[in-house]
Amino acid sequence: MIEVGLNHFLVISSILFSLGIYGVVTRKNAVMVLMGIELILNAANINFVAFAKYGNFGLGGQVMALFVIILAAAEAAIALAIVLNLYKTFTNVNVDEINNLKE
Repeated sequence: MIEVGLNHFLVISSILFSLGIYGVVTRKNAVMVLMGIELILNAANINFVAFAKYGNFGLGGQVMALFVIILAAAEAAIALAIVLNLYKTFTNVNVDEINNLKE
């Protein structure tokens, strides 16, 4: 039986982080960019919890992960409100086509 170690968590975290960066850089839709940001934050959470378990940091990692989850929820709520207002104004949510916020 394979024992799950710190390296396994780091590999999963790096894959999630890479997919998040890929989503942020390549997607034009604002909602997909937000999903990429959420993947990046979840990669950070995996690292916090893994280092808390294997690095003898106590509950510091879990507390930081909880803080990141709260931050991600607030960010998603505000960003979705902005996206809805952009769609209401421009009837489009592509970030490369919305470059004039004065209108």
